[in-house]
Order: sequence, then structure tokens, then C-alpha cells
Amino acid sequence: MTQYTIRNADYVLTMNDTREELAGADLHVENGAITAIGHGLPAQGEVIDAQGCVVTPGLVNTHHHLYQSLTRAVPGGQDALLFGWLQTLYPIWARFGPEEMYVSAQVGLAELALSGCTLSSDHLYLYPNGARLDDTIAAAAEIGMRFHPTRGAMSIGESDGGLPPDHLVEEEAAILEDCIRVIDAHHDAREGAMCRVGVAPCSPFSVSRDLMRDAAILARDKGVMLHTHLAENDEDIAYSLEKFGCRPGQYAEDLGWTGEDVWHAHCVKLDGEEIDLFARSRTGVAHCPCSNCRLGSGIAPLRPMRDAGVKVGLGVDGSASNDSGNLMAEARQAMLLQRVARGADAMSAREALEIATRGGAEVLGRSDCGQLALGKRADIAIWDVRGVESAGSWDPAALLLAGPQKVRHLLVEGRQIVRDYQIATLDLPNLLQRQRALALKLAA
Repeated sequence: MTQYTIRNADYVLTMNDTREELAGADLHVENGAITAIGHGLPAQGEVIDAQGCVVTPGLVNTHHHLYQSLTRAVPGGQDALLFGWLQTLYPIWARFGPEEMYVSAQVGLAELALSGCTLSSDHLYLYPNGARLDDTIAAAAEIGMRFHPTRGAMSIGESDGGLPPDHLVEEEAAILEDCIRVIDAHHDAREGAMCRVGVAPCSPFSVSRDLMRDAAILARDKGVMLHTHLAENDEDIAYSLEKFGCRPGQYAEDLGWTGEDVWHAHCVKLDGEEIDLFARSRTGVAHCPCSNCRLGSGIAPLRPMRDAGVKVGLGVDGSASNDSGNLMAEARQAMLLQRVARGADAMSAREALEIATRGGAEVLGRSDCGQLALGKRADIAIWDVRGVESAGSWDPAALLLAGPQKVRHLLVEGRQIVRDYQIATLDLPNLLQRQRALALKLAA
């Protein structure tokens, strides 16, 4: 039985139903859940001194391509738009195999954990040289992160008018068969689950209409969520209008890709009608501000989406289109971009942090995560605000204005994953050595 007492926190930002903020508070954690929040709680189990710290729910990452952690800052793709960037990187990714998938996932998840993330999705849509979704699931299990991998796919290659090279696409029957395999092997629908699996054709320009429709039918038959890229940039909109005769939101709705069990990545170019559609249908959005800036895609209409009632979480996106996997930095960027586009009062630091925690949990269908409340899972980030980053701050709880971007302690399901700024569950120097060796091989 694992027990912790988190004691004397300067502030506890609960993100509960009333968005309660507690000064000088304590928390009890037992068997992976939060069992008490209050003042002067008696010590139970290991005591974590949180004096000088702000305690928040663990951050939630709703969109990533973990395999890209081995291909950051590739020269040919540094200044390219989305389609050109993909065409530069596809030949490199085609040389990946199971080891590359495993190591890149561990590197990406370790980086996320150090930025306060406790739950991450992943969108793996290419499987060269024997790679499987199981490789990334094993990586997450070893580090102890809560994980929502999605079985992605590409089925339309260059010879059929698609973007990916033919040798990276799969037969659609085989894609659906493997979706069933990984769901049956790894999906856990229970509260507190450490792994849930989703179905995620890569994008409307890399799979057929039939696969999009069949994937939605399969996912609902299995009771899992659906994920894809949508309306990412102007090229994306133009492709949809030319190939499908409609905007991406209409295409998604026609194929069954709206609803409580669906979330789309990016949505930079959604118009007012599409925003209303997503709000009505409770369709989720993974907002990836740093990647959208890096690829010149634009500023997503985050404020209008929130105002309309669209479920929105944050995503770091793949490290090849962000070059970083810091979810705290992502939250700050989301806040700043809305202010650039709509004024200094467009988004507060607390609202952006809410999107990064509770918002992401809602997008991923995790009502058991994303907030600090009795009975919720013990996914907890502890931020030390006594450092130089917060010096002079009049409001230590406004972490995104003046606060650390590296977490001091991190608990996932009541297990300490980060202890005193270090990953506690794996040998990070050895992992980075493996990563460097693989990177040299890929660049050769």
C-alpha cells in the first residue's frame, strides 16, 4: 500500500468543480487516489514537504508523435510548411524500427514528465520494419506514465495521390485488423486505467473515405475514442475543398467523426460554423500552439472555441514540428497567442493552466484525472516557486506568468515519477546514450 502526505503547500490549485485554491494545504494519497485535502492533516506514509511550492493536477498532453523525438531540428525541414516538412522527414522515419519507437517514446515521455505531465496521448501512424504500437506502450509502462496511445494509419501513398511514400502506407484491411489486436491486448476502460487505446487514421489526406468511416464504426463497436488531424493550415483546407468538395468539419461530420468520443488535433482553421458543430456535438480539440507557430500554420481560434463550449486540451505535437516537448511552455504559449490575437485580457494564466489540466482530461474522456479532489487519481505536480523564475512574483499561483517550467516532484497514480527534478523510474543518462547512438545511425 503506497501512501504519501504532501504537506504545507503554499497553494493548491485544485481545478475542481469550483476551481478552489487553498493556501497552506495538505493532501493525502493512498493506493493511487487522493483521499484527503485540507489543513493540518496527520502524516501518513512518506511525507513530501511542499513548503514554497504550488501544487497542481498533473498536466495532460492530448496530442503527440513520440517517435519524432529522434528527429528534432532536421535541417531540410526547419523552414518548411507542413506538406514540405512531411516530405522531408518521411524518408528518415522509414528507417525506424521497434528500438527507435521504444527509445523515442521514452525520451519524449521523460521530457513531458519533467514538464509536469502525468497523462499523454500519442498518435503513431507509421509502422516500418516491424514496429508496433506495443513498443510505445511498453516504454510508457516502464517509466510509469498514464498513457493513451492511438493506433494511427496511412493508406494512400504518392502513387494514389496521397502525401506519404508508398512504402510507408498499409493495406486498409490490415490496419483495421491490427486496431482490433491492440485494443484487445491493451485497452483498459476502468477508472484509474494506466493505458487506454484509440483509433486514429492519420489525416484526411493520407487515408481513404472508407477507412475513416470504417475506423469510426470499429472504434464505437469497441468503445474506444477516435483521433485524427483536422484543419491544420491553409493547405489542409484547400485539399479538403478540392478533394471532398467541403470544409474539414463537414467532412468529419459526414463520416461519423464528431461526438463525445472524438478529438481532433490542431483545428487552426475552423470557421464559426465548424466551431458551433464541435460545441454541439461535444467534439474535442487538441490545441498545439508551439507546433502551429513552428510550421507557420496560424493561431487557432482558442478563445472562440472556449466561449462556444468546445472541449479543448493542449498538445505538444511531435518533437519534429515543435523541437520541444514541454507542456508547461505549451500552456504559456497558448495564453500568449490568444493575447496577441485578441488582446491582453483574452486569456488568463489560470485559464490556460486549466486547459492544460482539467481541459485535457475532459478531451481524453478522463473524468478521473485533471483535478485535485477526493477520489480522483493521484496525478500531482509540485512546482517550487522559490527559484529565480518566480522571484518578485506577487502571485505565485500565476505559474504561467512567472514560474518554473520544470517540475520538482511528480506523482502518477500515487507513484513518484519525478523526485527533486530527476526522473526516478529510469536511467535517463543511459537512455540518452541509446538515443544518441540511434540518431547517428539514422543520420548516416
